[in-house]
Amino acid sequence: MGQITRERSFLILFGEMEPQILFLYLSLLILSINFFFTNLKPRLARLLQPSLETRARAAFLSQKEVAEFLDSPKDEEDEDIDSDDDLTFEFDPYMMSKAESVNKALEEAIPVGEPVKIHEAMRYAILAAGKRVRPILCLASCELVGGKENAAMPAACAVEMIHTMSLIKDDLPCMDNDDLRRGKPTTHKVYGEGVAILSGGALLSLAFEHMTTAEISPERMVWAVRELARSIGTKGLVAGQAMDISSEGVDLSEAGLEHLEFIHVHKTAVLLETAAVLGAIIGGGSDEQIERVRRFARCIGLLFQVVDDILDETKSSEELGKTAGKDQLLGKLTYPKLMGLEKSREFVKRLTRDARQHLQGFSSEKVAPLVSLTTFIANRNK
Repeated sequence: MGQITRERSFLILFGEMEPQILFLYLSLLILSINFFFTNLKPRLARLLQPSLETRARAAFLSQKEVAEFLDSPKDEEDEDIDSDDDLTFEFDPYMMSKAESVNKALEEAIPVGEPVKIHEAMRYAILAAGKRVRPILCLASCELVGGKENAAMPAACAVEMIHTMSLIKDDLPCMDNDDLRRGKPTTHKVYGEGVAILSGGALLSLAFEHMTTAEISPERMVWAVRELARSIGTKGLVAGQAMDISSEGVDLSEAGLEHLEFIHVHKTAVLLETAAVLGAIIGGGSDEQIERVRRFARCIGLLFQVVDDILDETKSSEELGKTAGKDQLLGKLTYPKLMGLEKSREFVKRLTRDARQHLQGFSSEKVAPLVSLTTFIANRNK
């Protein structure tokens, strides 16, 4: 009875309303629904998306696939990992041009100022002759989805600042204790440990400040800042570094590929993934395009580390521009240590193929730099 009374009251209320007021209420209701689906729903979807760790674990080989891969015979049919696109795209001029643009932007972003010693250390570390793979990946991903280089340059510089910060801290005596980086003495060897630590912190802070100068919508900027912040902390770089330290000297019988993958997906791959995702966000990519770029970059992030492990065992310090054989001396887990050099090289080919597959469907012209960058990472010799 009470329910019927309430329904009648509701109908009487609306029946007595002026048509203009009723129209106003209905208009507000429609606008509210439209606002939810165009603004709040995408934000909630991103807030509720799986963590980096969850997504990373699902990206590569399952335990069954690991066993099958390790037991499989050598793949004789796919010795060449170069693609047809690599033969037509002029990759070296492209890399030189992009690296020059990045270096100029970094030079302008970190002028010498007070405190002078800190700024000198920041410039010493970041303006050294690096490959600039991460910022170039950011720029190429932006252009892939239709954006412009200048729009993504602040984010590209931000990623390189954070990468350089991680190298400064990696080289410290309390971490990897390295004396050589990019063919030069490490930052703490030149400026001392205190200044090195402070310059790393300054680069981290500047990265976020600088990225916010990009001219994009507030919503996309918040999204980009969140992606970058999450890649650094306990779901990204810090998690990988912590696991790496705790794994030094671990017996091979106590560790497996899943353990090693966790380290490198977080320590190395996550920042390459973030660089590409930031470019796609800033370039105006759709959620689907950004996710495809993410999966591609996750593959080349792990690819980068597998190649790094192989080079550490097969090249000299002079060839690498950093101390060779350091992983073995520290008893670190590496891919050659767990699966051998031959299987590690086969894994490089598998990751290269997987990365290219994630790029299918994009414009062949716009995707060419990323295809060639994948080949460059797989074939690099330092």
